[in-house]
Amino acid sequence: MTAKVAIIMGSRSDLEAMNEAKDVLEKFGIEYEMRALSAHRTPQAVEEFITGLADRGFAAVIAGAGGAAHLAGVCASHTHLPVFGVPMRTTMAGGLDSLLSTVQMPRGIPVATTATGGTGAYNAALLAVSVIALSDEKIRQAYLDFRADQTANVLAQSVI
Repeated sequence: MTAKVAIIMGSRSDLEAMNEAKDVLEKFGIEYEMRALSAHRTPQAVEEFITGLADRGFAAVIAGAGGAAHLAGVCASHTHLPVFGVPMRTTMAGGLDSLLSTVQMPRGIPVATTATGGTGAYNAALLAVSVIALSDEKIRQAYLDFRADQTANVLAQSVI
């Protein structure tokens, strides 16, 4: 059975961007669970969700949040699984505030931070796929095929 991925976001307003991660995981046939839980408003629910993931066959966490953007760090503090942080774009600073909050983790609690918004969620899912590909031959081959197809498509459009 293929490992699963958790997708967590600070609020439902992040759903459009985080659906990019969901779509990638579905493309590779990887199961996921998606939650909207706040690091600040529902901290106990975040802890309960995250701490049980490893025992339930999860391989990675994708965590997206805006503003203070503490969600990825809070998730990382409750699991040994890799956490991929996705800073959300904001009206106040265009996402720079979220990016800086997500990327500046204290030593010992790592969060791999992607680009902001949907592009970041898409890439976070590909990172999760690559983690699963380390121990799942079917996913590894699908990921290698994806990368080869991507390269071929770019090269096919390279002549202008």
